[in-house]
Amino acid sequence: TALASFLRRCVQLLLSPIHVLACLGLWDSFYKKVLPYVTAKVAPICNHKVYKQKQKLFSNLREFAGPSGQLTLLEIGTGTGTNFQFYPPGCRLTCADPNPNFRKFLLKSLSENQHLKLEHLVVASGEDLHQIPDGAVDVVVCTLVLCSVTNLEKVLTEVLRVLRLGGAFYFLEHVAADHSSWTYFWQKVCDPVWKYFGDGCSLSRETQKELEKTNFSELNLRCIHVTPSWIPTSPHIIGYAVK
Repeated sequence: TALASFLRRCVQLLLSPIHVLACLGLWDSFYKKVLPYVTAKVAPICNHKVYKQKQKLFSNLREFAGPSGQLTLLEIGTGTGTNFQFYPPGCRLTCADPNPNFRKFLLKSLSENQHLKLEHLVVASGEDLHQIPDGAVDVVVCTLVLCSVTNLEKVLTEVLRVLRLGGAFYFLEHVAADHSSWTYFWQKVCDPVWKYFGDGCSLSRETQKELEKTNFSELNLRCIHVTPSWIPTSPHIIGYAVK
């Protein structure tokens, strides 16, 4: 709408100093150093809000273990490792994150979750997982990551490549609200702010549509709202897809 466009331009004007820093390449390097410290404080709060949903989501992970009985799991955008507590004992874990500054927080989380076995720690974005061979993992996990990737289609293509046949992709992501809602209105207004303070995050990304277009044999997905319901990040999708 015209009002949304006007408010969006006002926000962009207010953010012009940060935009200049971004163009000079100064904002990104600063933000990537600060982000892990912020995430370490905020992630446990966010995790608490969706604890029961995550517990239920990851409850059937063992069903996708390979012939050996061990579960090989890749998490894209591991961050501080807030999902580790939900993974089953003996899980062989590969962590991929493009920000190396998360390393010490991730290792701290691993020390608190000794039921897991870390196999690889890879500095890589979801769009380029060339260090991981084709069909190498039973499960891929992404939570609150697909909103900030540069190319969602490429990430999902990589997910399919690294998964073995019959493996599963687990996700929990905030997404675009219904286009006729006030939530979507504010998502469009706030998108420029979120981009800079959410590590490239888009509030209005249509992740569900991309998942439906991807060549999974089965898609189990449901929509939920995370409290408080008035915030732009309230609409979420949660589920898993089978290769």
